[in-house]
Amino acid sequence: MTMKKWMRTGLPVLAATGLLMAASAFAQDAPATGAEATAEAAAVVGSVNKADTTWMMVSAVLVLFMTVPGLALFYGGLVRAKNMLSILMQVTVIAAVMMLLWVFYGYSLAFTSGNAFIGGFSKAFLAGVTTDSTSETFSKGVLIPEYAFMAFQMTFSAITPALIIGAFAERTKFSAVVLFCILWVTFVYYPIAHMVWFSEGYLFGIGALDFAGGTVVHINAGIAGLVGCLLIGKRTGYGKELMPPHSLPFAMVGASVLWVGWFGFNAGSNLEANGGTTLALVNTFVATAGAIVGWTIIEWLVKGKPSMLGAISGMVAGLVAVTPAAGLSGPIGAIVLGFIAAIVCFFFVTTVKNAVGYDDSLDVFGVHGIGGIVGAIGTGIVVSPALGGPGIADYAMGHQVWVQTQAVLTTIVWCGVVSAIIFKVVDIIVGLRPSVEKEREGLDITEHGERAYHS
Repeated sequence: MTMKKWMRTGLPVLAATGLLMAASAFAQDAPATGAEATAEAAAVVGSVNKADTTWMMVSAVLVLFMTVPGLALFYGGLVRAKNMLSILMQVTVIAAVMMLLWVFYGYSLAFTSGNAFIGGFSKAFLAGVTTDSTSETFSKGVLIPEYAFMAFQMTFSAITPALIIGAFAERTKFSAVVLFCILWVTFVYYPIAHMVWFSEGYLFGIGALDFAGGTVVHINAGIAGLVGCLLIGKRTGYGKELMPPHSLPFAMVGASVLWVGWFGFNAGSNLEANGGTTLALVNTFVATAGAIVGWTIIEWLVKGKPSMLGAISGMVAGLVAVTPAAGLSGPIGAIVLGFIAAIVCFFFVTTVKNAVGYDDSLDVFGVHGIGGIVGAIGTGIVVSPALGGPGIADYAMGHQVWVQTQAVLTTIVWCGVVSAIIFKVVDIIVGLRPSVEKEREGLDITEHGERAYHS
C-alpha cells in the first residue's frame, strides 16, 4: 500500500523491474528464461530491504533523541530556573501520550484512505499491521516493514506538539498543556500530515513539496504557538522585569542534540539508505552552518556583539528552513536557504515581536513558524536543477512557488482556526493559566511539587 511519497522524479516501477531483470540475468552463468527473470526480479523488488530497514529504525531513534533529551534541555535552559522541571515534565509526558495516540488512531487517520483531508480508522490500534506487512519506499520498489515506517512517523507526531509549548512556557497549567496537545494532534496534526504526505491528500494532490515536515511540523507548531501566546496572554511581569535564560549551557547542549537528531528527521525522511539520503544529510549540515553564520553576522552588525543565544537560535532556524527542502535542494541552495532564513527569523524575533508586543516565550513562532514558511516557499525555488536541485517532473519555478504558497496558507488557516477553538475549549474545561501567585512561585513547585535544583 502506498504510504509517504514525495513528488520527485524517478524511474517507474516497471522500468526499475526491467533493470533488475537484466542485472539478474547477467549475473547468472546460464541465460534465464523470461519467466525465470521475471520471478527473480519480483523477488528482489518485493523483498524487505535490510539496509533501508536498519536506517529507518536508527532514524526513528534519532528523532526520539531530538525530543528527549534534546528539545527538553533546549527549552529547559531557556526558561527561568523555577520553571525548568516543568518544561522537562511537559516535553516528556507529551511525547509519551502522543506515541500512544499514534498507535490508537493517529497512524490510521494520517496514513490510510479516507478523503482528501483525513484518513479513516481501518488501521486503528494498528489493525492489520504485522511483522509481515510492508510500506513502500520510493520509485525503486524496495519495501521496509510497516512497523518501521509507523514508528518513524510516530516520533514526528511526538515532537511536533512538544515544540508548541515553548511559545507559552512558564504560564500554563500542566493539565491544560496535555489536554491541548491531545486535541491538537487529533484535529490539526493528523489532517495536515494526511493532506501533505498521503497520496490521496489534498496538498499532495496539487503537488506540494515537503520533504521532512516544513508545513506538517514547523509551520503547524509555529502558528499554534502564536495563537496560544496571544490567547493565554503574557507572562506575569513581562516587559517590567528581566526574564533571561537560566542556563545557556543547557540550551546549547539541547540545541546541539537537536542538530544531531535532525539527521534522522531529514535524512530518514528519504525512507531509504541511498544517494538521496546522503543529499539530505549534507544539506542538514550545510544549511544549518549557513544559518548559524547568518544569525551571528546580523546580530553582530545590529547589536554590536554576537551571542551564544543567537548562534543556537540560528542553528535551529537553519534546521527548520532546510527541513522541507532537505532532499530536494543542492547543497549551495541549502546554504543560501539557511542563511536567508536566519536573517528573516532574527528580524521577527527581535523587531516584529517587540513591535507587536506578543510574548512568544521561546520564539516558537519567530523561529519555527517563520523559518518553516521561508523553507517551504523556498523549496519551490531550490528544487530547480538550474540551482543544483534534483528537480521534479514538469517543473516550473513560478508554478511550484505558487503551489508551495498554497500549502503554507492552507496550513496557517487550518492550524490557526482549529488551534484557537481548541485553546478556548481547554480553557473552559480545565483553565489555561495558574493563578498569579502560583506563576510567580514557579511551575516546578506549584504544578509538580518538586524543584529542578536545590541549594
